[in-house]
Amino acid sequence: MFDCGYKSQYIGGQREKFVRLDDLDSTLSMPSGAVGKKRAIFNLEGLNLTGHAKKNSSKSFRYGMKVGSDGLKTIGRSLRSGVTRAVFPEDLKVSEKKIFDPQDKSLLLWNRLFVISCILAVSIDPLFFYLPVFNHASNCLGMDTKLAVTTTTLRTILDSFYLIRMALQFRTAYIAPSSRVFGRGELVIDPTQIAKRYLQRYFLVDLLSVLPLPQIVVWKFLQRSKGSEVLATKQALLHIVLFQYVPRFARFFPLNAELKKTAGVFAESALVGAAYYLLWYILSSHITGAFWYLFAVERNDTCWRQACKDSGKCDINYLYCGNKHMEGYSNWEKISKGVLGSRCSIVDEDSQFNYGIYTNAISSGIVASRTFFSKFCYCLWWGLQNLSTLGQGLETSTYPGEVLFSILIAISGLLLFALLIGNMQTYLQSLTVRVEEMRIKRRDSEQWMHHRLLPQDLRERVRRYDQYKWLETRGVDEESLVQSLPKDLRRDIKRHLCLNLVRRCPILLMFIQRV
Repeated sequence: MFDCGYKSQYIGGQREKFVRLDDLDSTLSMPSGAVGKKRAIFNLEGLNLTGHAKKNSSKSFRYGMKVGSDGLKTIGRSLRSGVTRAVFPEDLKVSEKKIFDPQDKSLLLWNRLFVISCILAVSIDPLFFYLPVFNHASNCLGMDTKLAVTTTTLRTILDSFYLIRMALQFRTAYIAPSSRVFGRGELVIDPTQIAKRYLQRYFLVDLLSVLPLPQIVVWKFLQRSKGSEVLATKQALLHIVLFQYVPRFARFFPLNAELKKTAGVFAESALVGAAYYLLWYILSSHITGAFWYLFAVERNDTCWRQACKDSGKCDINYLYCGNKHMEGYSNWEKISKGVLGSRCSIVDEDSQFNYGIYTNAISSGIVASRTFFSKFCYCLWWGLQNLSTLGQGLETSTYPGEVLFSILIAISGLLLFALLIGNMQTYLQSLTVRVEEMRIKRRDSEQWMHHRLLPQDLRERVRRYDQYKWLETRGVDEESLVQSLPKDLRRDIKRHLCLNLVRRCPILLMFIQRV
């Protein structure tokens, strides 16, 4: 008659057992009554029965063998795909293994925290570009040690927090691809299979993104504090941060994918979604401004090196702070201001060196300022201004690196501005979509009533009904919404909505009070 399969589920904090019934044969159905109330299962003892059951025993046996063979095939496919048995999210609550459900609410909260930590991490990395700073009193290039300690500490904390995400990935179940054809799929809870999948997909990206390479470079410089290390540290920070930006941005994709799979949308509120994309635009401006500052320091350093080389009385190491102990530095200190000022002065119009788009950075003195907040705000404004205007106000020199940087600003500004406007429009329009639908319906209603020449009293009644319906439902189609819900939810919702109406009836109110 029926083949029963059991499945447990937690409802209201209690474990409930459900029975899944598959109709095997209509001819094997038992009659209603006391016999029909008994649970019937397929077994071989039924072959010894006489009468009507004996006639259908061979047919039932063949069907049972067919179902058994199909079950073995399913188990074989599950074993090949890493699923040892049918596991559902509610089964993880009674599992002895510490495996997390990918759709668990607590894991959703953790993923959102990880997204915030990733955004903070990519906003901390450009701060390494602000470490080089000029000392015009000594005419040398040094490092802001206070900012270096703060930046490395913040990055270490954020990367350590992301290690929790990497650890959770080894204990988070996933849905087997072979089981996604029908139903909600089966979870893989084998730690070996979970670890293998993570190692093959995103582990390398996560590992490269949390490697403490900038911290090592900065702490190495702070331990030695030699002037000869300034140039090497500056170049190493530029290349390392650029190299790690690729995996640090790439790790956003699996995080966003998991959030959308679990919650359906990234941001439940329209204002939060619009603010999220606006934050990315401001973050891009911050990154652009930090690169502009570092390239300005690079161009000023290039001019100093050329002037030092042409003077014939200078050693390149004299240009970096911390080399006062070198032989001949005292003689260079007497003539350094005149040599560097004549060749690299930003005030002199006859200067042979053209700073191009970095002129404002040199003339404003931010490359020599150790006040981080003013330096950061100025560079952020420069990046936001030029991304918004697509770099139209940039006057470049003939230096190829400067021209390429300006082209990149124009292209990035165009793409980012288009993405910002498109996404913010989508989120903000969702706030007024119901109001717009109501306005269109009212306009259609007015046109229809005018076309049908309805009298004024009927028109007023139609308008009052539309107004009443809007005040009650706020433009939501309650009937279709309720019909899409399960039967038990529909019953409870209707009971809640109609309870006040029932209480208005005195007779029914007496029954409710008795209950």
